[in-house]
Amino acid sequence: MNDVITSPCAVLLLPGWQNSGPGHWQTRWEALHGDHRVEQHDWQRPLRGDWCARLEEEVLAAPGPVLLAAHSMGCLLVAAWAAHSRHTARVRGALLVAPGDLERDDLRQQIPGWAPIVRQRLPFPATLVGATDDPYCSAGRARGLAADWGARFVDLGARGHINADSGLGDWPEGRALLDELAAARPAPAADPLSS
Repeated sequence: MNDVITSPCAVLLLPGWQNSGPGHWQTRWEALHGDHRVEQHDWQRPLRGDWCARLEEEVLAAPGPVLLAAHSMGCLLVAAWAAHSRHTARVRGALLVAPGDLERDDLRQQIPGWAPIVRQRLPFPATLVGATDDPYCSAGRARGLAADWGARFVDLGARGHINADSGLGDWPEGRALLDELAAARPAPAADPLSS
């Protein structure tokens, strides 16, 4: 008998800049699996502190452990939030897909306030999925972020920004990666508020 998962995990979807549209895998997962999208107050002018505070609210509102499924700037949000939150023990794992390189000059000017990228090791298991031809983050940079965050790196090949334009549909392969994180044995230290 497998007793690894002691309670079900809520999946929090963390879109990037400008949110995720109708064909995006995050939107499809929301419809298919009942995952919960973390709605930000301003998708056009993202403020790192505001976005972190919003994620903190959602993690605390969840009835039990959570899984984070982040895309693009949502990956940077996970790192920034984890570096400051005292509730990271509530996170079973994080799927980080196509992080945006907001230290790049063109992107830093377009979306100010997110550089430097927080590179502290994540206190929960993580898998980072990157593409060889992502226009917003080179494969080398994605691998570097995975190493800094202590995340397993998965190379998806030439799939662009791993979004609606990538032709992933419901992206069952990504869901399988999330399920692997859900099945991972949680860290021994427990958040006192989670019981």
